[in-house]
Amino acid sequence: MSKDDDRKAPIRPLTRLAQAGRKAEWTGMPGQPGGIVSAPVWRASTILYDDVAHLRRAAASSTHERLFYGRKGTPTAWSLADALTEMEPGAAGTMLYPSGVAAIACALLAVLKPGDQLLMVDSAYDPTRNFCEQTLRPMGIETIYYDPCVGTGIADLLTDRTRAIFLESPGSLTFEVQDIPAICALARDRDIVTLLDNTWATPLFFPAHAHGVDISILACTKYIVGHSDVMMGSASATDQWFGKLRQTAYLFGQMVSPDDAWLASRGLRTLGVRLRQHQEGALAVAQWLADQPDVAHVLHPALPDCPGHDLWQRDFSGSSGLFSFILDGGDEASRAALIDGLAHFGIGYSWGGFESLALPVDPARYRSATRWEAAGPAIRLHIGLEDPADLIADLDAGLSRFRAARG
Repeated sequence: MSKDDDRKAPIRPLTRLAQAGRKAEWTGMPGQPGGIVSAPVWRASTILYDDVAHLRRAAASSTHERLFYGRKGTPTAWSLADALTEMEPGAAGTMLYPSGVAAIACALLAVLKPGDQLLMVDSAYDPTRNFCEQTLRPMGIETIYYDPCVGTGIADLLTDRTRAIFLESPGSLTFEVQDIPAICALARDRDIVTLLDNTWATPLFFPAHAHGVDISILACTKYIVGHSDVMMGSASATDQWFGKLRQTAYLFGQMVSPDDAWLASRGLRTLGVRLRQHQEGALAVAQWLADQPDVAHVLHPALPDCPGHDLWQRDFSGSSGLFSFILDGGDEASRAALIDGLAHFGIGYSWGGFESLALPVDPARYRSATRWEAAGPAIRLHIGLEDPADLIADLDAGLSRFRAARG
């Protein structure tokens, strides 16, 4: 096979991570051979034109991936968006947003209008629920919450007004895995758009469009950036929906700074190796916790007793670093005693960075279609890039504090 044939052959995800978003026009200079490895930081507000005729032509044509005005982006952001699109087989394009919540909100606004009905998974990220109740409902868009384990039973909830189904799989507090292909097949037959918060798995472990999803959303703040120093979101869409997604983002003035886009692009290149270590560390910690007498239940999709484990085995190629565990009895004070004394876990929101985090979570507060019951308080862990043995020792000491505080 010739070198040209090699270049045309399909490439695997890790190779895409290294090569995607590096078009010659973004990494080189016109008329000069060669180029740099990474797209540089292009900062701009005003774009200058050669003359009035040039300006008029620019305004009358597509501004996608063309210098027009700083709000429409520069090659720094286009490079990142292009790379994320290449990571999602079946995506026509990707839009970037200043946070994951902004990506969720704008994606929903791109597909919904007053009078529509949205089916929202009951295990959704709390800010997603808040947006439904505090923004969509006053606009005349009804949200119906559904059991994440409903599967094809979701057909019973569909009405003539159902316009979209929002999925989050696994849920970011309780980690139920949804039957995404089945739900998407039902939706497609009825011309209903499907949106997925795919932050936990990323396209590396779950290529959303290949499983039937129309719009795949990432809180890039987490694993794409990987260093807990940038807020960003993205939404990748099929050809049917990308134009509407882009138009809505432009109308709402959604954009990201070139410096943040550059940092996210830099993080993206190491996503594969970081996720592999997050996965290995989280599995080691989760399996250890599952054997502890003070732990009633570990909610990790790769463990057999997590809801939807069989679906995870069927559809996902890996697991990331985020999971929860349920204590056997205890209360707020005993849970706090465990968390407050941890030496290697930070206490904070978000996840996906190189540092491990521990967070008290109370899923019952965020349920309306299903009832959350557990043997004790819940703790969500993000396992970072530290040595799992150190994290296990830290948690072992934490469980001793929990026992003492529980009495």
